[in-house]
Formats: sequence, structure tokens, C-alpha cells
Amino acid sequence: MDHGENPVSIELQEPAEPVPQLLKLISSNEVAGFDSIMEGETPVFPNPTNSSQPNGHQRKLSISISMPSSPTGATSAGTKNVLFVQDNAKGFKNGVPESCVGSKAKPKGVKFLSQPMPKGSVFGEGANMNQNPNVKKFKDKRFDSFKTWSGKLERQLTNLRGRQQESESEDDSVRPSENEALPVDRYFDALEGPELETLRASEEIVLPDDKTWPFLLRYPISSFGICLGVSSQAIMWKTLATATSTKFLHISLTVNLILWWISVALVAIVASIYLTKVILYFEAVRREYYHPIRVNFFFAPWISLLFLAIGVPPSVASSLPVALWYVLMTPFLCLELKIYGQWMSGGQRRLSKVANPSNHLSVVGNFVGALLGASMGLKEGPVFFFAVGLAHYTVLFVTLYQRLPTNETLPKELHPVFFLFVAAPSVASMAWANIQGSFDYGSRIAYFIALFLYFSLAVRINFFRGFKFSLAWWAYTFPMTGAAIATMRYSSAVTNVVTQTLSVILSVVATLTVTALLVTTILHAFVQRDLFPNDIAIAISDRKPKSHRRWFNLNRHGSSEHNADIDTFLKFANGDAKDIEAALKISSAEAK
Repeated sequence: MDHGENPVSIELQEPAEPVPQLLKLISSNEVAGFDSIMEGETPVFPNPTNSSQPNGHQRKLSISISMPSSPTGATSAGTKNVLFVQDNAKGFKNGVPESCVGSKAKPKGVKFLSQPMPKGSVFGEGANMNQNPNVKKFKDKRFDSFKTWSGKLERQLTNLRGRQQESESEDDSVRPSENEALPVDRYFDALEGPELETLRASEEIVLPDDKTWPFLLRYPISSFGICLGVSSQAIMWKTLATATSTKFLHISLTVNLILWWISVALVAIVASIYLTKVILYFEAVRREYYHPIRVNFFFAPWISLLFLAIGVPPSVASSLPVALWYVLMTPFLCLELKIYGQWMSGGQRRLSKVANPSNHLSVVGNFVGALLGASMGLKEGPVFFFAVGLAHYTVLFVTLYQRLPTNETLPKELHPVFFLFVAAPSVASMAWANIQGSFDYGSRIAYFIALFLYFSLAVRINFFRGFKFSLAWWAYTFPMTGAAIATMRYSSAVTNVVTQTLSVILSVVATLTVTALLVTTILHAFVQRDLFPNDIAIAISDRKPKSHRRWFNLNRHGSSEHNADIDTFLKFANGDAKDIEAALKISSAEAK
């Protein structure tokens, strides 16, 4: 080794065992351009140690290693060089050359010719970084299309941190139009079923269906049905404690007080969660509002507040201010002006097109408001809302009885909503009794209609079995509770053993139903965690799927009549021979 060319001497210790032929220990000087010092530069060690001199031990000076240069092409001045030195090596003191001790002069930096490492980690993961599912989890922007100002604020903060944003063309492919609401035709084209909850096979959704969405996107407006059920129980137990026909039960108002506070807490929780959804995911709320079926549930929050006002315990407030009634009924009037107007002249939103048992919610609110206003001593306002509710209930009742929109029965999962037929006449009977001051013949007619509908549904055992639990089950609760309250009011007017017994039976059934549903809801929400599945109805695309021409079905004359007959034949291939012949006749007649 020539010490004139390399001032740093390196001595390699002979291994105890022979080195295999495939491995070879080489000096750094044998590799061209690796850790060599350019000519004319001052070495970092002014007094190199001669390796031939004995040093008293076998530990030798280690090799200096240079860190790889920056991939961004930084200059050598900004590159930090690391020098690994043994603590007890000769010529050094505490890892510092002896010539530098006591001197203020700093050793000059050494220029290394190490080549920069390729982009990415040493494990070769740099090229596949975007394929890592954990990285995708943080970069998933498919939910940004439903965010409001929070999404914009997040993007602004990202820009301030210096991160590069995706191109606008990529955002436009994911984000639907934010200024235009989906027309009702898109809901009918993209969804099917009586409740418009099932996505058609030819449609696609704008949100990923292979993962669970954020909780707020899965939280529907129909969750207020829970508030309706529990708050109506507070009214029922208040009536049980104060009605003359149920005095023999000796019910304490404490039960009403406990249920009322539970109802207040529940309404506050549900409303807070949905208000958070309005703030963070306004696009999802807007799609629920324009949904021809979901829009009816926007009456539920205000009906819940009316129930709380009616069922307020006497220990909390003996009387309520009249201004509260006007505050609560103003949203009802605004919603009804929109919805009832669409029923008459809304085209695709006319009643015969969108009629569903959940439409009863828009009618029930009129009767509940009339009931509260009459109990406060008001006259004209309660009569106005009672008249509006009665007119539209008559039209809605006839329309739903005939099932004009689709002429198909509701699936088993939606059978509970049939009990909404009972809610409107039950509340109407009590509202008219408060307006008139007695449970007269008008109230009794409405009550008898509700009682008949109640028993006509209760005797159908198939309505109560064979389907999976969902939030739709809460549609059982407040109509059954309303029927029990109306029975107690009727029993106070016509007191006998039959009416008193009927009051107790209906009250027990309503209480057991609400208790069972509350326990089941808690289990599904916190134990099984399947209470809120992905809400497909709000994630439909704002554009119709492109129609692909089936050119292979066209014959050489440019007609597809023959192939249409083949498609019809295949469609009825599993049926009887008569069905096939009839189908072919129909298709041929249509072709002519």
C-alpha cells in the first residue's frame, strides 16, 4: 500500500478461518471513485498513524463512511458527512483528532464521490407506495364530494403546508356538481323498490361500496323515529296518571317525569348528530331532502318537539308560552307549502308518483300541532292546521289504499310503516276533542277509524315475522302509543269495563313494544354495530349511465326485431310453454 497516495492507512486483520472463494475482502482503494480523496486536498488527519507501528491492542482504526447525497441534488456544502471512529484509536482523543484538540480551527470537510441512492426506501417500496392500502386510507378523497366547508378548509390547510394537490380534472371526476341538486328523475331512474332504497343493476354510486362509510354519511334522517317513539311514551304515561278512567291504576307522575327527561336527552343527542351531519356533509343532507320518500322524515324532528311540549310534566311547567306554538309550527308550514304544492303540480313529485306510508308524517304533524295549540287555548290556528291535515289525509288515504304508484306490495322489512295509517286518525280524534272541548261524534268517528285500522293490521301475523330488524321498526311505536292515548280519552268520555280494559291492554302493548325496540336498537348499535349500513340512496351518480349500443344484436338489415324475440324467449325460458308462446306473440305484436 502506497502511503503517499492515501494518507489514511487501513489494516485488515487476518481472519481466523479461511475465507470462502466466493467472498473477498477488498480495500476501498481498489474500487474506483469510492471514498477516495481528490488530489490537492488537505487530509482530515494531519498526522496519520502508521499502521506498521505497534499500538498495544488489536483494535484498528475504522473506515470512514459517507452518507448518500440528497436525491434533490443538494450541493456538497449542505451534505453532512459522518465519520465513525473507535474511541481508543491511536491519534484520537474522545473521538476527536489530537491535532484538533486545543485549536479553534475546524477540520475541512472531505468531498466524497458517493453516488445518490435511488428514490424510495431500501426495501424497494417507493415505487409501490400508492399501492399500500394504509396509504390509500389517508389519501382516499372519494368522500370529499359530500363535504361542505370542512372539506374546503382541509384542502386550504393542506395547501398551506406545501403539499401538492391533485389535478382539477381528477377532482371533477369524483366530485358531483355542488350547485345543482339531483332532479327527482334521477332517483326514480337509479333506485327501485317501494322506498327507493335499492340501486338498479345498471347504475353506479359515487362512494365506495367495498368499505364502511363515515358514520355521519350513514346516519339517516329516519333516526328521529326513535325520538317519536320514546317521547310519545311520556305523553301516554302522563295521560295514564291524569285521566279519570285510569285513576284506579294509581300511576304516579314520576314515570312521566323520567320518560320526559329521557326523551329530551334522546332528542338532543339525535339532533346534535344530525346537525353535525348538516355542517360537515351538507351534500348528503340535501340529497335526503330531495329524495321523494326521505323528505317526509324531515317532519319528524318537529313532531318530536311537539310531543315533548305536550308531554311536559306538571312539575316542570304548568303551562307553556303561546309563542312556543308559533315557533314550532312555522317549520311545518314551510315544509307543507313545498310538499303539498308538489303533490298538486310537481310533475314527477305528484302524490300518485311518490305516495308512500311515510307520507303520513307530513299529515300527522298538522293534527299534533292542532292538539297542542288547542290545549294552550288557541282557536283559529289549531282549526287551520286541522283542516289542512284532514284534506290531505283524505287524499293520501285513498291514494295509498289503491297503491297507485307501483301497484306492488311493500317488502317485509317495511311492513311496520303500515301502522302509520293508525297515527293520523288517532291524533285527529284527540285534536278535535280539544278544539270542541269534548269527545263528541267527530272525535269518535276519527277514533273508530283508527281503532279499526289498528286491529286490521294486528291480526295479520305475517306482518310481525320473517324480516330483519331495522330503524323502520320504530314506525310501530308512536302510532300504537297514539291509539292507546286516544282510547284513554274515549274511555274518559264513555267509561265502562270494556273501554278501561282496552286502554290498559293497548298501553301495555305499546310500552312493551317501545322497550323491546329500545333494547334491540342499543344492541345493534353498540354490540353488533350494524344499525347504520351504507346509505346507497344518497350516493347515486348525478349522471345517467351511458347507453351502449349492442351492435352485435343488429342484423345485416339494421334491425333488431329478430334478436328481440330471442331475448324474450330466453327471458321466459324457465317458464311454461304457454308463457313462451305468449311472450313471443307479445313481442311480435309490439314489433309491428
